[in-house]
Amino acid sequence: MKSFKILFALLVLSVAAFAQTTDLGLGAFANDKDPIMLAVDAGVASRGPENPYVMFVVYMASKDQKQDISVDRKSVTLVYNGREYQMPTFKELRRNYGAEIRDINLLRHLGKEGIASSWIRFYEFPDEGDFFPPLTARARVKTDRGSMSGFHAFVTKCYFKNPGFKTGDKLVIRVTARNKPELMGEVAVIL
Repeated sequence: MKSFKILFALLVLSVAAFAQTTDLGLGAFANDKDPIMLAVDAGVASRGPENPYVMFVVYMASKDQKQDISVDRKSVTLVYNGREYQMPTFKELRRNYGAEIRDINLLRHLGKEGIASSWIRFYEFPDEGDFFPPLTARARVKTDRGSMSGFHAFVTKCYFKNPGFKTGDKLVIRVTARNKPELMGEVAVIL
């Protein structure tokens, strides 16, 4: 009975995320209604749903500019088919997946018009770190925590182990504040 309640709660939250999400085109989706505003560039994931790990670029900011919010890598999850998935560790991804540079190159060639038209154009994204920086000379520093305050926001690549994605699948990216679980944001994505 308890697992049914949890599954039902995840389903209700997922339906709410789809109702609040705006499809920006070019594989980009945004939600600016939750306490943590989110925009997701799923262009790379959409072009490789068969990859063992899929990459999303997640932009996040505090809706209330007077509120400081911190997120850990563990507080960014993916909900797919009623199940919640955590990101792999940095070490696991490096050991099991060798296509990070290819993903970055593909990301550079994809259109950014969709994501740039969202709320992110009003925010500054300092180069403070990334959950999954590639092995390049100009890569940002690896971090396990991101912060948002005022008009300073956080952007990072997020990888998830592929649970069996297919083109056209629907999923939800969820972010919860580190010390305040009532502060969260969700965005629905269609691959």
